[in-house]
Amino acid sequence: MKIIQILPELNAGGVEGHVLDLAGFLASTGHESIVISSGGNMVAKLEQRGVRHVSMPVHRKSLCSLFQVRKLRAWLRSEKPDVVHAHSRIPAWIAWLALRGMDPLTRPKFVTTVHGFYSVNAYSAIMTKGDRIIAVSESIRSYVQEKYPACDPSLIAVIPHGVDPTLYHPNFKPSDAWLAQWHHEHPELIGKKLLLLPGRITRLKGHSDFFQLISELKKSGYPVCGLIAGNTHPKKQAYLQELQQQANELGITNDIIFLGHRSDLRELMAVSDIVMALSQQPESFGLTVLEALALGRPVVGYDCGGVGELLNGLFPEGKVPPGARPMLLEVTSRVLETASLPCGNNPYTLEKSLAATAEIYKFSSRQ
Repeated sequence: MKIIQILPELNAGGVEGHVLDLAGFLASTGHESIVISSGGNMVAKLEQRGVRHVSMPVHRKSLCSLFQVRKLRAWLRSEKPDVVHAHSRIPAWIAWLALRGMDPLTRPKFVTTVHGFYSVNAYSAIMTKGDRIIAVSESIRSYVQEKYPACDPSLIAVIPHGVDPTLYHPNFKPSDAWLAQWHHEHPELIGKKLLLLPGRITRLKGHSDFFQLISELKKSGYPVCGLIAGNTHPKKQAYLQELQQQANELGITNDIIFLGHRSDLRELMAVSDIVMALSQQPESFGLTVLEALALGRPVVGYDCGGVGELLNGLFPEGKVPPGARPMLLEVTSRVLETASLPCGNNPYTLEKSLAATAEIYKFSSRQ
């Protein structure tokens, strides 16, 4: 088959990484794989995997993006793909409108992936207009069915993301060189229990709850240190300062380390005693949570959305009702004391996820 994926851009991100993996998998299994985006720093990696990239400005949240509809329609007529797969709302609108102007009997099938809890309106409804619709978790499937009752539930397939078990497994250990550098940079962490909160610096990630937890654990006598791995957008500098002030007021300034953006998150998770997931809103899936669990690291997190699904299946000991700070302390303390570890059998593998998506394409192309 010839498969087109379309998304706004190809810079680092969860959706972008998924598209990269999927495109490479399709190319390696004999399909013609093409990605349309406005470009980005992942284009070179895409092309290294034998995937063609077509640059098109499909990223602007503006009516001017509709000028791309006729251009895309003409391109689709010349390329004659079997499937067009949209991963975001603006590209989905452009693709859907382009396909509406083609012969229904010969035009490509339209597939969408609902990657998040999008706002409920006509703009977001485009993600429910696919010939087949992929939901990245059961939570997303339920959300789509509840908010868009006109969507035929038989068209929705739940295909969670997965991780590569050769990269994420319980026996993974950081290299000696990495460990030496880590201990050199942070000798103060030797002998401490490390709690890692991955994610960008934004209120949604639950830093305030994390700081309160570190403070309470210290009062209970635990030798803990909180690690925060995530970048700070220029617009979030005020929030970062607010967090630093909170740490100072709680007396934990020396027990919190802001690591900034890290490309070695796998290694950081592997040396952490617990990985935290404290998002203030439900997440659609929670890939970082899955990565940590696959590494055999315990995760303590709020039981909602995709994170709750993962914890229910792989580490129910780490579940906490959303926002329940006293129980967060209780569960975290118990995990630290018992050294509980997640089960070693991870059903969410990357190959399984990619193969299931390829099966959706086959089904769609037969309609």
